[in-house]
Amino acid sequence: MDLADAFLNQVPRFALGELPTETPHPLTRNLSRLAQTDLDHALALMRQVDRGALHRVQQDFAQFAPLFSAVAETLEQGNRIYLVGCGATGRLALSLEFLWRRKHPGSDQVRSLMAGGDVALVHSLEGFEDLPEFGARHLKELGFASGDLLIGTTEGGETPYVIGAVEAAAQVPGVNWRAPFFLYCNPRLLLIEKVERSRRILLNEKVRSIAVETGPMALTGSTRMQASTVLMLVVGLALEFQRDAARAKRELDVWLLAWTKSPLGWLKKFIVEEAQTYLDGDFTCYAASDFAMTVFTDTTERAPTFNLAPFDNPSEKTQRRSLTYLALPETDSANDAWNSLLARAPRPLEWPEVHPKTSKEYLYSFDFSRNAIELRKSLLPGRTHFPFTIDTVNRKLHWQFRDLNNAVPLSGQSALFDHLSLKMLLNMHSTLVMGRLGRFEGNLMTWVYPSNGKLVDRAARYTQILLAARGRVEFGYDAIVRAQFALKAGLTPKESIVHKTIERLTGEPYAEV
Repeated sequence: MDLADAFLNQVPRFALGELPTETPHPLTRNLSRLAQTDLDHALALMRQVDRGALHRVQQDFAQFAPLFSAVAETLEQGNRIYLVGCGATGRLALSLEFLWRRKHPGSDQVRSLMAGGDVALVHSLEGFEDLPEFGARHLKELGFASGDLLIGTTEGGETPYVIGAVEAAAQVPGVNWRAPFFLYCNPRLLLIEKVERSRRILLNEKVRSIAVETGPMALTGSTRMQASTVLMLVVGLALEFQRDAARAKRELDVWLLAWTKSPLGWLKKFIVEEAQTYLDGDFTCYAASDFAMTVFTDTTERAPTFNLAPFDNPSEKTQRRSLTYLALPETDSANDAWNSLLARAPRPLEWPEVHPKTSKEYLYSFDFSRNAIELRKSLLPGRTHFPFTIDTVNRKLHWQFRDLNNAVPLSGQSALFDHLSLKMLLNMHSTLVMGRLGRFEGNLMTWVYPSNGKLVDRAARYTQILLAARGRVEFGYDAIVRAQFALKAGLTPKESIVHKTIERLTGEPYAEV
């Protein structure tokens, strides 16, 4: 049996195209063209999608009361809260632990875990996401005990690693046992009907599940955007306000009104300038301190979304270099940078029998200190490396890149809202930069790399949509998957699997319609 047959024999595990978080958003169907021709319109549409997702949180806020109460009880009784996620939700878990530790120095009551351990903040480790037993093992190794609270977040509601951790927490014995929470962004009944692993967790009477529905993403399937924003918001508010859910709702209303009215036009020049930097063959290095975790998350998530090289590691021999990097200018070494970035010492998994990149040595081989810019220059001699600084100056968020400067007022409410505001700005910025580089079409991630079953399905669905737009409906899902697998081994970093598959099936050079 070849790889295509093996995938097609288990399609129900990965065929998620009916889930709202995986479907194209009707508002942004022309986003790639707007990125080139009308950035004002593009930004307005992206904010409209953000606002729609956040408005749903406002409307359904009463459903989060049990989560607020459970968080408060756990902390008051001296127990720990564990936050688990994978990919974008793993990074939001680490972000929320960072915010907790910054507000509560010395407190270890909030702990995060993501598939692959802390090194997965830099890039995913293949195989972790799809194995529920890894989530359970990771939770146990971090010391989860009866009385502790686990909050699992998964954009789609079907991530095996998160499900495994939640199921393990539901089975912990003890008189102080506390039911875990499972938060997700798709309709409950649809998940129960379509996805077996989701059905199992959603019907588990020992698990408290909450649907934080968002609808489609601004960029199809890019759950690093609206889905991870609302999940970070809901869990962050519970940690911030605990028993005072009413105040949390008032603060949310104030923040969202201000966010809706804030200007976006200043972003246009930054988008154009960063895109042109890459088109000219040059590179960037983001620099941040107070907001390093949020900046880091956006820059590292560009790689899997747009099939870019992940952050450079000097210990690995490769000709493929990342377009950007991150430096924490107030740190002097890799150790200092990691401790500053996480607000704690790193927690590598140390599972060499599973993956060699889970080690402490591999994690510290990434140096995000002030030395990062010199490292990049040594790896890419003869190229210009432009710093892109985002940090706090006089209670404003200051952006500086090349000859551009802009200051964005901070909310004056909570660090959570400030990080979420920056997250949404960066999501818009980086997505439209990639649109100007041709890294998506319409609102489809045509450069997504099919490295796992979920992404194989995405690439196949996007190919099917674009073929239909050309009037070519004779190619079924199976034929598209087989063509994709035939091409995958020879695909270069400068090629799109979706474009190449369409060329193979139609026998015609690819051209955007």
